[in-house]
Amino acid sequence: MTNLGVGIIGAGNISAAYLRLAPLFKGFKMRAIADLNLETAQARAAEFGIRAATVEELLAADDIDVVVNLTIPAAHFEVSKSVLEAGKHVYSEKPVVLTLDEAIALSKLANERGLRVGSAPDTFLGGSHQQARQLIDDGAIGQVVSGTAYVMGPGMEHWHPNPDFFFLPGAGPVLDIGPYYVTNLINMLGPVRKVAALSQTAFAERVIKSEPRRGETVPVKTPTTLMALLEFQSGAIITLGTSWDVKAHTHSNMELYGSHGSLYVPDPNFFGGTLSLAGEDGEVKTVEPWNHPFGQANENLDSNEPRANYRCAGLADMIAGLHAGRPHRCALELAVHSVDVMTAILKSAEIGSFVEIETDCTRPEAFPPELARGILNPA
Repeated sequence: MTNLGVGIIGAGNISAAYLRLAPLFKGFKMRAIADLNLETAQARAAEFGIRAATVEELLAADDIDVVVNLTIPAAHFEVSKSVLEAGKHVYSEKPVVLTLDEAIALSKLANERGLRVGSAPDTFLGGSHQQARQLIDDGAIGQVVSGTAYVMGPGMEHWHPNPDFFFLPGAGPVLDIGPYYVTNLINMLGPVRKVAALSQTAFAERVIKSEPRRGETVPVKTPTTLMALLEFQSGAIITLGTSWDVKAHTHSNMELYGSHGSLYVPDPNFFGGTLSLAGEDGEVKTVEPWNHPFGQANENLDSNEPRANYRCAGLADMIAGLHAGRPHRCALELAVHSVDVMTAILKSAEIGSFVEIETDCTRPEAFPPELARGILNPA
């Protein structure tokens, strides 16, 4: 299998994770990185032993087959469009686009050019989440009737060096962190039928608590608390709480309540974690974890406890799909449906009524341990 050449546009914080974890996967090789600020690209390139380029140089490069779009959300559509126009496949950070019109245009262009579009998040490919899906599919808790999902905290200004874009339209807790939760729910339950939501904004501006801009303020231009109700085509009803106005809480990340039991799913922002399940007797027990490669703790990340981090799994699966002529799991259809759900949540909060979801999607193919191992380089 010939390695495809991969380039990155956007040398910010997240690019380091992609470059650090790329060697775990087969089928591609990171070759270059570009940024509007060439010095930023040069610094990241030197760190990981690849070449720096301007955006124009990267798009014209003969040794680049796939481009990873790591720009800010507001630039995702235009950058991904330019990648497709350059004749290259694109894999975007989430959210893939910010409107349905952009999604339709991107899909049309990709189909016309015979190119693939993939999009993060890929954490739903993680061991715990794939095992949770298998338990649901096997009927371990019966028919899923309802559930809850909460992603809440004090805000990105506490740790991110440049948190401005998190508080602009196109970000906020729904479009920034929500994709992990919404995508994982779709992975487990299928597509969404309609949503309703209410919103609130605690502060008109935020004070940066991180270096090097500690003490600066950034304006808040998008709601920072949204509480939503999602009705799935399966009939399941899920409460989704997203907020950057919460100092502390005791809600579980995700709980699914079935006709014969309950399933407690770990944080969809990460690839692994502990699964718990209660049956008819109501007794909650820890589930023995799969020996799934994307459930193995491999990095400390933001805590002292090692966690599973396999960013690039979605990219690797897309490239494996290209080689094998099969669909990839982090597909544009899935990403677009997720964006449709999230923008509908924002719209519902604005107009004060239910919003029907316009798009549909199929659940991505399951990714059990034996298939996941197939995209990894030998140890």
